[in-house]
Formats: sequence, structure tokens, C-alpha cells
Amino acid sequence: MEIALKVAGATFNPIQLNLIRFFIGSLVLLPIANKSLKQSKRVLTKKDWTLFLITGFLCVIVSMSLFQLAVVSTKASTVAVLFSCNPVFALLFAFLILHERLGRANLIAVVISIIGLLIIIDPVHLSRPVGIVLALLSAVTFGFYSIVSRYGSTKRGLNGIVMTCYTFIAGTAELLVLSWLTHIPFIALWLGKSSSMSGFKNLPIIQNITFSSLPMLFYLGVCVTGGGFAFYFLAMERSNVSTASLVFFIKPGLAPILAAILIGEKISILTIIGIVVILIGSVVTFVGNKVKEENIDATSKS
Repeated sequence: MEIALKVAGATFNPIQLNLIRFFIGSLVLLPIANKSLKQSKRVLTKKDWTLFLITGFLCVIVSMSLFQLAVVSTKASTVAVLFSCNPVFALLFAFLILHERLGRANLIAVVISIIGLLIIIDPVHLSRPVGIVLALLSAVTFGFYSIVSRYGSTKRGLNGIVMTCYTFIAGTAELLVLSWLTHIPFIALWLGKSSSMSGFKNLPIIQNITFSSLPMLFYLGVCVTGGGFAFYFLAMERSNVSTASLVFFIKPGLAPILAAILIGEKISILTIIGIVVILIGSVVTFVGNKVKEENIDATSKS
């Protein structure tokens, strides 16, 4: 995903790319989500849509916009590794907000993953921190979104794929409105006065979409955003959370290799060490969750 976004970022505005890919992704998920709603005889209510507006804002507008800006600002491989730590932040938010017990394995995994993050960031020699800060903020806010989404879906009785689909729809609608607002003359003038905000002036919506860009948009919208999330939740439904979470176990190791092969990014020794440390943290989390699920299954059977 990060590599494709890095390439597409040369053609599209980061916020515009975010809008396009989540719009396409929501269309991919919509038939599956509606089928699920029909099977459960569930009709969406105003309270459901209020929840979708909150999760859409957190996911699409905040976390994924920060993510896209991070990809533009620093290496795609670095963003991929840092964002893969979002389950660690989700664990912390679950402990702080939902007061869920943070087991020994998860606590060890949190400490190991934070050490891995610090090794990659290398704060002592950090010269261009913007991209790394954006990537970390994206991971933190996505972890927070995950907890809000999980809590909300449990309260409202919505499964993961319905929750994700309508989160994408609500978030896309909100981002579209915000993009339109940047075209209002006095807002555009205000944004243009600030060097740090000038990139958000007159945000493009459908500009630069050409026949040559369609394959890339198809990959980002259908394969990565829509398909990626759909397969993740289908894997969770057909197996368990630990098996589905393997995606965050594979990603930190795979993304830098692909980035080096496809777009020629160099991987530093510190990054490699940090990746290995984070992978160790992922293994601890995976094993801990696996044991926890097996204990729950054994208790329920007895």
C-alpha cells in the first residue's frame, strides 16, 4: 500500500488520493456489508450513522490523511513499519479507555515494539522528523479508531465489515465536504497565507484522473483499500483474531524489501534492527493472543 501511495503521490494531491481510494473502497465493501445486514435483518438507524460519522472522521480524515502525508514526507518502508505498530497503541487505548486487562504477553510486546520504534526513529540523529511524526500520529490515531470502532460495533451489534464499509462511506462524505470548503474564497485565502497550510488550498477532487492513472487507482481502491479490509475481516470471521492479525506480523518485514526492489529505497542497518525487534514484539503478541483464545475455547467447552 505505502509503495503504491508513494508512486501515486507524484500525480495526486495526498488528500485527494485519500478521498478517491476510500470512495472506491467503500463501493467494493458495500455489497458484502448490505448482504450481511440483510442476513441479520438489521436496519441502520440514526445512532448507527452518528457512530459512522465519528469513526469515519477518526479513520479517513484524521488517521489516513496523516498516513498519506507521511508517505509523501518520508520513506514508504519507514511508514509501513511504523504504521504496523498501530495494534500496540490499540492495546494501550483498550487498557486506558475500556479498562481491558493488559496481559503479560501484551505488556512485553508493547515494551519490545516501543524499543523497535525508537531504534528506527533514532531520535539522537533525527534530522527530518516530519514524516516520522506524521506516521506515528497516524498509527496512534488508527489504534484509537480501532478501539472506538470495536466498542461502538459491540454496542450497536454491527460486524466488522459493516462497520468498516459505512465508516468509509461516512468518512468519504466528510472529506468531500471539507475538500469543497477549501474552494470557498475566504477559506482558500486564509489557507494560502500560511506556508504550512497552503497545500490544502483549493483541494482537487477529480482533477488529474486520466486513463493512464486508472490502473493505479484500481489497485489502491479495489485491491488495497476495499479488498484488503474485506479479506482481513473475512479471515477473522473464518478463523480468529490472531490469525487475521498475521498481516501486521508480515508487513514490517515485507514492506521494506518490496520498497527496495520496486522504488529503490535504501534500508539502513538501524531500520533492519528495528524491524527485527518489532517482529519479535509481533510474535510475542501473536503467541499471547493464541494462548488466550485457546484458553477461552477450552473454558467454553468445559
